Amino acid sequence: MNPHRPPTTRRPAALRRTPPAVLLAALLATALPALAQYKVVGPDGKITYTDRAPTTTQGTAKPITGKSSGGPAASEVPLPLELRQAVTRYPVTLYTATGACDVCATARQLLRTRGVPYAEKQVLSPEDNEALQRLSGGQDVPTLTIGSQTLRGLSPDVWTSYLDAAGYPKDSRLPAAYQYPAPTSIVARANSAPAAAPAAASRSPAPIDAPEAAPENPTGIKF
Repeated sequence: MNPHRPPTTRRPAALRRTPPAVLLAALLATALPALAQYKVVGPDGKITYTDRAPTTTQGTAKPITGKSSGGPAASEVPLPLELRQAVTRYPVTLYTATGACDVCATARQLLRTRGVPYAEKQVLSPEDNEALQRLSGGQDVPTLTIGSQTLRGLSPDVWTSYLDAAGYPKDSRLPAAYQYPAPTSIVARANSAPAAAPAAASRSPAPIDAPEAAPENPTGIKF
């Protein structure tokens, strides 16, 4: 060996044997969860992420929808990123009464026109009335919750300001295939169908308070 010859820099053996295409694929794989819309659990329990709807032979697939935990099952259509972030941080629940409640219908239309995913809870029994009282401090319908913020009575300007502050898009971003979940009672019941309303629900809803003034500084709203 020539003692004056500088040593040769050598790459580790693992890198020398790994084709560039394999290294590139490994780098891309680390970014897949951020771009994926589906989480797939294979028959062997292996979890993968993909932006394409998988076949039944690939395992059990669950769309990444951004719906909040503990709420009713919503449409399993993946939501756009901006909308998914708002739904995850500040889920919306609408509390209504059954029967002829025109203002409840107006509240639904306001949310749907803007494309806000929401769960609807209906007052179907005295227990539901009590639950609404504990939640909002009253029995007004409609009542809206955005995250932990409770808004009693319909006031379009106030609702719009709070939805803006929560980051919901001003125009609908809902996919065409999205479907809103069916209304349910506030208090969960075993083996009960929401369509059959007890006699207590036939009473007229409590009067709605006068609309509140829209907050002057929506960005300071605490959810």
